[in-house]
Amino acid sequence: MQTVAVLGASENPDRYSNLACKLLGQYGHRVYAVSLHGRSIHGAMGRSSVAEISEPIDTVTMYISAERQADVIDAVIATRPRRVIFNPGAECEESEGRLREVGIETLRACTLVLLKTGQFGK
Repeated sequence: MQTVAVLGASENPDRYSNLACKLLGQYGHRVYAVSLHGRSIHGAMGRSSVAEISEPIDTVTMYISAERQADVIDAVIATRPRRVIFNPGAECEESEGRLREVGIETLRACTLVLLKTGQFGK
């Protein structure tokens, strides 16, 4: 089991970040739904910032556009996750570079595909 923060978690069931909150929980992970409103989604504990998560984070899965990442990347770096997954549409060379500079693994992939194919835990 990993502790996973879903950045850009949406209450809209048509959004992939919403489905990620649901599936991560179904696959047995401890999930935090991080969004501006900070509400829980599908049992994922709601937070308005990764800085509000008191336990170590294994994975941050990014659903925030590159334009909005400058507002959150310092908080992500401060939490020192093992890795950050940049889902399709969230890729950002600047954020990825900053994370790699401090030794945080980055991955461009779809969290949902990683879960469904058994590759998420690797």
